[in-house]
Amino acid sequence: MAGTAGRRGDRSGEGRPGEDRRGEDRGRRPAERARHWRYEELPGVDLLRARYIHKTFVRHTHEHFVIAAVADGVEIFQHRGSDVSVGAGALALVNPDTPHTGRAGVPEGWLYGAVYPSPELVAAIAAETTTIRGTPGFVSPVLDDPYTVRLVHQVLRAADEGNALAADTLLRVVVTRLLRLNGGPLPQRRTRPAGARVADRARAVLEERMAAPPTLEQLATDLGTSPFALLRAFRDVHGMPPHTWLTDARVRRARLLLDAGTTPADTAVAVGFTDQPHLTRHFARIVGVPPGAYQRERKNVQDAG
Repeated sequence: MAGTAGRRGDRSGEGRPGEDRRGEDRGRRPAERARHWRYEELPGVDLLRARYIHKTFVRHTHEHFVIAAVADGVEIFQHRGSDVSVGAGALALVNPDTPHTGRAGVPEGWLYGAVYPSPELVAAIAAETTTIRGTPGFVSPVLDDPYTVRLVHQVLRAADEGNALAADTLLRVVVTRLLRLNGGPLPQRRTRPAGARVADRARAVLEERMAAPPTLEQLATDLGTSPFALLRAFRDVHGMPPHTWLTDARVRRARLLLDAGTTPADTAVAVGFTDQPHLTRHFARIVGVPPGAYQRERKNVQDAG
């Protein structure tokens, strides 16, 4: 997988897929920029186009699949305990609720486009176009496939241009191709680790008390265990310690509130952040854009509808 890091994109055929490259091919230093949005004709699918240089994504999860197509540069992300590199012409593929990170692998960062289809959409496409049985997902977190990288960027371009037929068609082609090249049934955990019940109860408490969570010691005492036993159990089950999981959960809930029209300031208080700047910092490190920019794009979709 690390072998993809040396690629610099496919310059044949349709050319380089990251079409939003203001000034980069004219010798000017690239600048960070990102757009995270939805297109009303692709319900439940998040879209992202970005150039990141100094951005670092903290450990987090997504409820949807991540299909990220790198057009230039290199991204490194931690996936299941190991760092993997994604170079130009390759895709980062992350299944729902799988903890991962993200950072630049080269000084110039990375340019990419991403689509985030829901598990329901992926399952429906898999049932119609593949022989996968069970819950479909991706087998490897990295796939070197310049053709599909171009297709992902065409989905984003079609959404930008309001071409609903093309956007929907191309998205389904992308998902089908990736499932055929790198898909399979997600493993079902038959035996749960020791302490799983305590970890699940701790998660429920944190969800209920998100705005005013207990300390690790208080939580452990309430659940009849020790702090370190709880910490180990929570990491084994949920892939991250309780405080990291709580930040991720707060951002997820913040997205729902912002989608519903709650102001960023009120959202910050509702989910338990000290103030709006704290929400902004954590939100940008997980979603990739500040909450204000995120909400403006959502409002545009609602207004268009």
